[in-house]
Parts: sequence; C-alpha cells; structure tokens
Amino acid sequence: MAPDSVALIDLATVRHNVARFVSLADGAQVMIVVKANAYGHGAVEVARAALDGGATWLGVADLAEAFELRDAGIAEPVLAWLHESHENFAAALEAGIDIGVSDLGQLDALAEAQRAVGGAPASVHLKLDTGLGRNGADEPNWGALFAEARRLELAGHLIVRGVFSHLSNADDAEDARQLERLHVGVEAARQAGLRPQLRHLASTAAALRLPATWLDLVRVGIGAYGLSPLDGVDSAALALRPVMTLRSTIVAVAPSSDADFAARSGIVPLGYGDGIPPQAAGRIHVTGDGGRLLVTRIESDHLVVEPVSPGADSARGDVVTLFGDPARGVASVDDWARAADTINYEIVTRLGARVARKYTE
Repeated sequence: MAPDSVALIDLATVRHNVARFVSLADGAQVMIVVKANAYGHGAVEVARAALDGGATWLGVADLAEAFELRDAGIAEPVLAWLHESHENFAAALEAGIDIGVSDLGQLDALAEAQRAVGGAPASVHLKLDTGLGRNGADEPNWGALFAEARRLELAGHLIVRGVFSHLSNADDAEDARQLERLHVGVEAARQAGLRPQLRHLASTAAALRLPATWLDLVRVGIGAYGLSPLDGVDSAALALRPVMTLRSTIVAVAPSSDADFAARSGIVPLGYGDGIPPQAAGRIHVTGDGGRLLVTRIESDHLVVEPVSPGADSARGDVVTLFGDPARGVASVDDWARAADTINYEIVTRLGARVARKYTE
C-alpha cells in the first residue's frame, strides 16, 4: 500500500473544463468520456461533476463501466461501444444503456436480448469506420448494416439513435476526408429509412480545432481532465486546467549518491507498481518542501529523490508533489510524459488503485 500517497482530484476543475467545451461546442451536446475509471480520476465522481458542468452524455468503453455508473444512481444517457463477442445485452437494456454497434452480429444479439427482456427497444448508435480502422463497420458493409437495423426497428426491437465514427487526427486533409465519409454514411442510413438524431465524430482534439466536426454531439475525453491532446500546445493555451495533483511524502532518508553533495536522498513510497513509469528516472524533477528534487531511481514500490538546489535537503515527512498544475510551479503530467517517452493519457490512466483518490470541490 501507499498510505502516504494521494491523488487529489479537483472536481471544480472538472466542471470548469467541461463548461469550456460546452461553450465551445456552440449548441452541440457534449459527452464526457469516463472510460478506464475516468482516465484514472474516478469514474463516478468525475461523471457527476461533468454533468454538473453541462455535459448531457457520458461515454464508456464497455458495459461493466456503464453498470458502475448506473449502480451509483447516475441516470443520464450513457453510451458503451466496445463489446465482447458473446456479450449479454439483456442487463444493459434493462439499465437503459445506449449501445454502440459495429456489425450485424451485435445487432442480432441486441434484438435477441430485447425479445428476451421485452420493454422499450434498444437504443443503438451505429459505428462506422471512416478511416481510423478501429472498431467500426467497414464501408462495404454499411448497406447491410443499415438494412438490418431498419428491419429490426420496424419489428420494434431497437431504435437507431445515432451514427458515429472516430477521427484518426492524422492531419487536416485526412480529418476532412473522414468527416465527408461520415456524411456519406449518414445519408446512406437515411436512404435506408433510419432517422438518427445524433451524428458524432469529434473527440477532444477536433472539439478544440475543427468546428465542422462538432455535428450534434462532441465526445470529450482527455480534455475534461485538463490535459492537451495537441502536440506542442499545453493545457493553459487551451484554457484548460489539470484536474489531478499527485502527492506523497518522504518516508526515509539516505546519504546522497553524489559524493560531492551533502544533502540526503529521500525515499518516496510510489513506484512502478503504482504506475509511475520507471523510464522517467533521471529525467524528471519534482517539488518537495526542501526545494527542487531530481527523481534518480524508480523501483516497484518506491522512488528516490535527490535535492538539486543549493542548500536544499530531504527530510522525513516532507511533502513531495510529483505532478499537478504547472501554473503552481510543479511538474506537469506532460513533463512526466516527455520524460517517459509516452503520452499524458498514460501517466494519469496507469496510476494504480493503491494510490488513494481524494476529491475536492
């Protein structure tokens, strides 16, 4: 366990970031994606804050994540889009969860589940592959998918509420091509007799830079947590604020590994077993009560820090901030991502369950 370590989650900042996207979307609805435990921030707590901030939809990867929200009493619309090959959709229909569908097999499984449980038709969003090549119906299969969906609509088993895709964010030309393919797909769906209310394509990056992709619904992931998806553009430039601050304490001290430096090394009870990337050792500075600290080693259950400021030292009980809002003079999630040769998404999402989450309003 890491009892001296805590991830502070500022829910007021979640609301701020979500409100920023609601304002930006210019009338389009906003879905906040809380998959992977809200990128490590806590799905239920973030979902509630996001709804308070003006979001009208929540997005998750799978049904287990959707059930967690329903079990917590969250009744607003939830879309789940990644399903196992033999998914049991009956419980999802009873919970009123919208289902993303990518192929005929999923459509048939949903219809079978609806026959079994009765009640309202399943609410479906058809996912089309417009170029990303990930979990969507290929264009040659669109006609069969739309025809079967319409047949099942007429039989009362489902309603196609939405048609969506996901941008590759490769470049402006590719994004424009994908948007055009989605428009083609939506028109083909309408020609088949479907009447989707919601077209959605934009994730955080497109929400920030491509208004033409906003359509009826914008899906915001990493941006809700105050992190930038754009290379070379930080959160502050996007009027977003980081939500998570990771803190721990020095629990022991030892002589510095630098024979010419009198200050002591500090032992901090966070390691790669908690999701701290070991490749960042020697490449990232953090902030302690005694000044600036270099992370020199990252082990499974602890890391080692050494003071680098003249006259600075490490003492047992000192608070160490690993990352947070750089406007407050601490390392950012992006700093850690660069040091670990990865992306900011991974730094927050991989933070383990041994680190307590503490929520502030």
